[in-house]
Amino acid sequence: MKKIVITGTAGLLGPYVVKHFLEQGYDVLSVDKVKPAETLTRHMTADLTNLGECYGILEGAYAVIHLAAIPTAYIFPNEVTFQNNVMATYNILEAAAGLGITKAVIASSECTYGICNSRQGLTPVYVPVDEEHPVLPEDSYGLGKIVGETIADAINRRCGMQIVSFRIGNIISKEKYLNFPGFIHDSEKRKQLMWNYIDARDIAVACRLAIEKDGLGSIIMNLAADDNSMDIKSCDLMKAEYPNVTDIRTPIDEYQTLYSNEKAKKVLGWKPVHCWRDNVSQE
Repeated sequence: MKKIVITGTAGLLGPYVVKHFLEQGYDVLSVDKVKPAETLTRHMTADLTNLGECYGILEGAYAVIHLAAIPTAYIFPNEVTFQNNVMATYNILEAAAGLGITKAVIASSECTYGICNSRQGLTPVYVPVDEEHPVLPEDSYGLGKIVGETIADAINRRCGMQIVSFRIGNIISKEKYLNFPGFIHDSEKRKQLMWNYIDARDIAVACRLAIEKDGLGSIIMNLAADDNSMDIKSCDLMKAEYPNVTDIRTPIDEYQTLYSNEKAKKVLGWKPVHCWRDNVSQE
């Protein structure tokens, strides 16, 4: 039974990833600064900004799924968010390399593109936004995620570790579907998110597929649902809120996602299966 270390297990996404790996027969070690609300497996409390503690939690692991982070911009001072997120990512990958671990997944973010937290009204250069889109964050959270991806590239060059960096969209747990009726008819709401979302259960599957796949090197992939989070067609959302964006690279005449997930589908054989339209009344 392969041991998987999952960090950030007291957060929104972590419990879903832990549960999925357990269901698939893996030996899972849960790691966070605090104990998760529900004990699903063996847990260790650790400060990932301490390199020695990262070595301790990763001993004997086959792979690591690194989800732990301050989860968004501006909830801590900028330097705190940057230091915490960057050092935790560096330490996890440095320790994994030192221990000979050959596979890792790290949680990056759609915030790398800069649109989400922009105070300057940044607009997408084109849609759907794919992994080749310019990364233009102005906040320390998005900047830190870009640094994390760069750390992954460096570790891969040094020792050949396979590292998948998922640029994750707005994470939706089962409970969060209750919020959808409050915004699905208003194009201005969730504009900076580009009306993106992704179910936590679909992210969990992507994490497992990334660990089970070989030969990926250091690679970046978007994770997004196949549809937008609104009861408004994507073409109408763009006309209403981003009318100056004219570079539209695939059809958006229905409710297609405006963050491309094609790379993850092609590389991993992944497909999101959880859709808000199956969970929420659109009246």
